[in-house]
Amino acid sequence: MPIRTTEVHLDPGALADQMADDVRAGLTATPRTIPPKYFYDARGSLLFDEITRLPEYYPTRTERAILEDHAKDVALATEARSLVELGSGTSEKTRLLLDALRDAGTLETFVPLDVDPAILADAAAAVAQEYPGVTVAPVVADFERHLTLLPRHPRRLLAFLGSTIGNLDPDQRADFLAQVRATLVEGDAFLLGTDLVKAEERLVAAYDDAAGVTAQFDLNVLRVLQRELGAELDPDAFEHRAVWVAEHERIEMRLESVRDQTVRIGSLDLDVDLVAGEQVRTEISTKFRREGVERELAAAGLRLTHWWTDAAGDFALSLSVPA
Repeated sequence: MPIRTTEVHLDPGALADQMADDVRAGLTATPRTIPPKYFYDARGSLLFDEITRLPEYYPTRTERAILEDHAKDVALATEARSLVELGSGTSEKTRLLLDALRDAGTLETFVPLDVDPAILADAAAAVAQEYPGVTVAPVVADFERHLTLLPRHPRRLLAFLGSTIGNLDPDQRADFLAQVRATLVEGDAFLLGTDLVKAEERLVAAYDDAAGVTAQFDLNVLRVLQRELGAELDPDAFEHRAVWVAEHERIEMRLESVRDQTVRIGSLDLDVDLVAGEQVRTEISTKFRREGVERELAAAGLRLTHWWTDAAGDFALSLSVPA
């Protein structure tokens, strides 16, 4: 059960500095924003895991079903010897890819990448135990900043699942995909999960469930600000909103101030004045069409070779290679 020493490109001090910079920039911008990466403390991760099992939230189970049907096709098409998972979390769905690559007889190395060293350590240990003979080489890093520092292994498959790419705005996506292309060489491939455009009612329900779990998840970012940045605020003074923005074909999650208030961010020496009804955007979740995905990949120098969806066309997995 070999586990290599964890590569660390984002230590706790650097992560704290990054959070401070991101929150200052976001809360002084128009519109005000908080990056969604800060949802995922221990409580936030548990809440998101609960979200993935809600009846309204289809993406996780749909992507898993596509992987169940096509992981062998991915293994056959790539003959990957190394699987690199960006934003790995618990690597639950990734086991379908690991199984397929192992069964194909090509898998040698698994590289999970995540910003959370604790979750990464647990996931790496579990995978190492379940896949004896596979070298596990965890990396603590931010996939938006550190892709060029990924370890070099032959025939790498980079996997970016969960439609996490939808959390990036168009400029961020272009930069991210350019970094993906820069780190790929001949023989490598890129597997991307993308949620597809569908009826507004289904989309809004997926991000504003009847049980209120997504609302708790959204509001939890305020508690992260309290703990990490000394924010003086009342979480009960905010309400969760999920809005479909047709112009950009995306869901936006927002926290709406229910009254006039001033939020003090102690460690930033920053006061943020909010009026009743003002909203702070906490996440975008873009929904895609095949032609748009193919166009963005091509602009980054990637050529789409395979496109797999569920029968209803709710979600897609695409495989691309350096053009």
